[in-house]
Amino acid sequence: MIQINDLQEIDFESIPIDPFWNTGNEKELKMHRIHSYPAKFPAFITTKALEYAKENSLNTNQVADIFCGCGTVAFEAKRNNIDFWGCDLNPVATMIAKAKSHKYQIGRLDTYYEAIVCAYNKIPVDNKCYESANGRLKYWYDQKSYEDLLRLKIAIKDSTPDKSKYRMFFLCAFSNILKPTSRWLTKSIKPQVDPHKIPVDVLQVFIEQYRFMAKANEESDLIGKSLAEVVTGNLLDPTLNKPKVDMIITSPPYVTSYEYADLHQLSSLWLDFADDFRELREGSIGSRHHVYNFERELKKLNNTGTNIVSRLADQHNGKARSVAKYFLDMQQVATSCYSMLNSGGAALFVIGNTEYKGVRINNALHLAESLKNCGFSEVIVTKRKISNKILTPYRDSKGRFTNDGSGHKIYSEEFILIGRK
Repeated sequence: MIQINDLQEIDFESIPIDPFWNTGNEKELKMHRIHSYPAKFPAFITTKALEYAKENSLNTNQVADIFCGCGTVAFEAKRNNIDFWGCDLNPVATMIAKAKSHKYQIGRLDTYYEAIVCAYNKIPVDNKCYESANGRLKYWYDQKSYEDLLRLKIAIKDSTPDKSKYRMFFLCAFSNILKPTSRWLTKSIKPQVDPHKIPVDVLQVFIEQYRFMAKANEESDLIGKSLAEVVTGNLLDPTLNKPKVDMIITSPPYVTSYEYADLHQLSSLWLDFADDFRELREGSIGSRHHVYNFERELKKLNNTGTNIVSRLADQHNGKARSVAKYFLDMQQVATSCYSMLNSGGAALFVIGNTEYKGVRINNALHLAESLKNCGFSEVIVTKRKISNKILTPYRDSKGRFTNDGSGHKIYSEEFILIGRK
């Protein structure tokens, strides 16, 4: 690991790979796979981060993840009997994170499951309900799949206690079968229809999903004494009640990443998180859906951000505005993390670089400068290989990973940045 004193003296691309951060020492538990999620945080990174903290005499009484996603850090913190706090703007993500942060009584799960299946087979659905359905859902579902999903949703709510962790467990199961029962192109991270796809049977895939989640729960070794609080909210919202913590372990969204609101639109609409999934884009870090004074805010960028945005602005002014907003948000993220940490605490970020139209978007260098500028007394950096992207380092036109070199290059390395307060 390299300590950053002068940013100008460090070439981030030449930083050697640190094998410590490449792979884990144990098989990832099934609970991390109960729901699909794009760019999911590797579970072993949390374990490695906690090992690093112990080796460097860092307290870890409470850990936070400010972009908690589907709750990987939350689950691993609970496994290690460490209190956790996390937030994410995406309500689908926080639902998954909350579902993963509990241990469930298998007898009660089976009882609720049997009640759901029984209710599903008895609930009548008005054939006219499809006519009045949300237009976006009609775009993704044929009438039979829609009506079967509606019956299942009603059965879950009729068979489980309101606001209980058990209802959340089954709604999480429901959420994860929404894509296979739709026209959504399989394994594509872009929202696009597969005109040749035959949607799977709703009840059958729900049964398979429940069985997998029940096994994941049995395998789970969560320790009951630690607390896990997951909230739906924007870290940069001044009204969000953020606790003081000893360590932050997180992976920020990439500047060129797909809009998560778009990717989770099926769950957002089915679970009534929004009438229009586009509403959930508001406030996301670096979202192109922000309206702001570009010329005025540009002056607030640090040196790294200014250099990159200036190069983009010459030919791609629209993208330059989006990248500038992302960098401005990330500078605020660094400041917010600093204020959340107890004295002597540390923030660990996993972040990768990207490229747009030949311009290198050096997210890691920008974040390193942001951490130094907001007061972190020590900032260190190292680099890891992303194993699944070594074999398939490209994306095809449909957004799927491939080893075909004609696709869009996906970088197979990312950086670990650690700031010490």
